[in-house]
This record gives sequence, structure tokens and C-alpha cells, in this order.
Amino acid sequence: MGQLDVEDGEVATLKNGVKMPMLGFGTFRIPDGEEVEHSVMSALKIGYRSIDTASYYRNETGVGKAIADSGLKRDELFITTKVWVSEQGYEGTLSALDKSLSRLGTGYVDLYLVHWPRRGLVKDTWKAMEKIYMEGKARAIGVSNFLARHLEELYSSLDVEPAVNQIEFHPQLYQGALLEKCKEFGIQTEAWSPLMQGNFKDIGLLKTLAAKYGKTEAQILLRWDIQHEVVTIPKSTHRDRMAENAMIFDFEIDNGDMELLDSLDEGRRYGPNPDVMYE
Repeated sequence: MGQLDVEDGEVATLKNGVKMPMLGFGTFRIPDGEEVEHSVMSALKIGYRSIDTASYYRNETGVGKAIADSGLKRDELFITTKVWVSEQGYEGTLSALDKSLSRLGTGYVDLYLVHWPRRGLVKDTWKAMEKIYMEGKARAIGVSNFLARHLEELYSSLDVEPAVNQIEFHPQLYQGALLEKCKEFGIQTEAWSPLMQGNFKDIGLLKTLAAKYGKTEAQILLRWDIQHEVVTIPKSTHRDRMAENAMIFDFEIDNGDMELLDSLDEGRRYGPNPDVMYE
């Protein structure tokens, strides 16, 4: 489909002024080595410029190799990685980032996230995140899978506010109250598992709206994210689907249909519950 044009409506401006693409490429469960290298390279050729990985994914080395081999300049890319639960704490977080940077082959990341809130370590971990930010090893710092109460705990003692909260977000898990809480704090929400891990093919409303707008069900889901001002990072290892997922900026879902999609919410998770992980 050619390179994506990054226009005003296709980037989010984080609270510190950093520009983050509204559409990124997720790499969860893509094995390290040839498979992730090929997938990331395909995504970059299509026009994706935001790549999301994590130490827990164990594919940062392959992601870094694909980026290096792409020939793109570092400042053309937006790279996100995350500190895992077992790595948290002050010293652990500092060490985890250095290891991630080594695997990625870059001197900094654009966004570094606390992958999950961990009881008793939220504040110490965040102090390390602030140090990382102040030293320029991450252009922005944020959290992932933080519910409102985790955000409140974090905000009780911090110097640098989180710029992003990456959460499971799709019509069956709308999380409207959390979305509003993030807006209240000036936090950009980002959706992981926006395609519900593929569990959307039997939802009649999606089929109806796909036919109405001349789009696929996946494109309807991703456009729903965008219209909620939520960054989205779909994952696929198939080049045609990567290209399809990127073609979501040439149409708009009307307000009535957005409300119908919102009404699909049933609190259904396809990933872990942050409250369970927190314990």
C-alpha cells in the first residue's frame, strides 16, 4: 500500500510534547529470530513507524535487527519496550532498561513502560523510570495495565507524570471510566489486543458495520480505537493483514454506530486481569 502519511490526525502529542503515532505494530507472541525480523521489516516497509515490544516478549534482539537492517533513521521511528514484573524495583528497572537497549541496539527508546503494576514496588519502580527519563534513555515514560486505583497510588508520590497507559481495550472491554481517568490525568491511552485476539468474527454488529462502511471487521475495531483517541497496536505476521490494518484513516464511523460498538462492552478480558497480576 506504500508508506503511510503521518498527518495531524495520525499522531498523538504526549504531555511532554513527544509525538506518538496513533497506529503502531505490536510484536507480542512473535518469536525472536527470523519470524519477528521478517514481521517487523514487513511492517516498516508498509509504513509503520511505531514498534511495540517488551523484555517479556523475548524478541527485542530480532526487533532491533530488523530496525537496523531497515535503513531507516533512528529519529524516524518510535520504539516502545517495557520492564517486566520480575525486573521491577529501583535497581532492577534501571538494569532491565540497559539490557533492553543492548538487545535493541539503540541508545534510547521513545517510550518505556511499567508492564504491570506490582504490589509494593510501584513507587520504587517509578523512581527508576523518572531517572531513566531525566537521563534521556527514554523520551517518554508510562505504565501498562494500570487501573484507576493503581494510578492513584502512583500519583501519590511522583515527580514526572506517566505519559501513556497501555491497557487491554476493545468493544467488549470498553473501560470507559478508566479512559476518562486517564484523560483527567492527561495520560494517553493505548490499546493492546485491539483485535480481541481474533475473537470478533461472530459478532453480528461488526459484520453489519463492515458491510456498511466497505471495510473489514478488523478495520472497524481499529477505527473505533482511533475515534476514542486511543493509540492502537495491532499485531499480525501476515503482510496483507498488516497493510489492511493500516488502512483506517480514510473513513469515519458515525456517532450512532460508535455508541452501538460501545454497547458491546461486557467486561470481557482476553488477557490477564491487572488486579490479579497486582496481587
